[in-house]
Amino acid sequence: MSEPGVSTRTVKVVIAGINGRMGRASAQAIFSNPEFELVGAYGSASASYVGTDVRSIAGVAPDSNTAILVSNDFLDSVAGCKPDVLLDFTKADVAVANAKRALEQGIHPVIGTSGISPESLEELSKLSSKLKIGAMLVPNFSVGAVLMMEFARQAACIFPNVEVVEMHHTNKVDAPSGTAMHTLKKMAEVGNNFNPQVVNEKELMAGSRGGKSDAGIRVHSLRLPGLISHQEVLFGSDGELLTIKHDSFNTSCFTKGILLALKSVLDFDHMVVGLDRVLMQNVH
Repeated sequence: MSEPGVSTRTVKVVIAGINGRMGRASAQAIFSNPEFELVGAYGSASASYVGTDVRSIAGVAPDSNTAILVSNDFLDSVAGCKPDVLLDFTKADVAVANAKRALEQGIHPVIGTSGISPESLEELSKLSSKLKIGAMLVPNFSVGAVLMMEFARQAACIFPNVEVVEMHHTNKVDAPSGTAMHTLKKMAEVGNNFNPQVVNEKELMAGSRGGKSDAGIRVHSLRLPGLISHQEVLFGSDGELLTIKHDSFNTSCFTKGILLALKSVLDFDHMVVGLDRVLMQNVH
């Protein structure tokens, strides 16, 4: 198996959830990069944009020679085009079903949808390993966000008192975000005893102290108009506060990670969660 991220052939991609913010941004990035070819896309069944050229949805200039029509569903979108990768920005239950069908057809799924349960992830991991077809679940495609999570993991080795605040737009369904959940997982892996109890807390309003992970780390989810994707990891110690923060101001910050995932997944034969492994390997 070759090193992740070194494939040189053109990567053929189908996008699920094409009419969403991330779907459109991904299409734009793929159209502008000769290493990739968008061969299909689909969105909500029977939506008004089904049957239209995906370039019009992505805001890309039309091509008089070829038109890529938006399909109604997964099977229609992959019929006859033999994609290498399915890039999914739908909903958790839909994304899991899509990934299973993709793997069964020899297509590498890259899932950018959050809210997928540990049980579903385990099921996909087993299927990916059984078929020896690489797959990725990426909580956040931003390189800066990946670094934020890695720095938080390093700080968690030293600071046992930490809380996470994640902020997203009001259309986001799941809470905490996939980024927050992945951050909690990375920090928990260091084995620290987080946030030892000092007093018997009393919530005057249920949930005011946020959610609490198995490792004892609190996470607070904010949903407000105008936000895209933001997270702070706050470490407190006697006389100091360390804040590791990342802000996304538009979707362009995700495209580098999206293209990296689309290329890297071809070199895996199992499920990989997060861009951490790929990005850190490229850094070193």
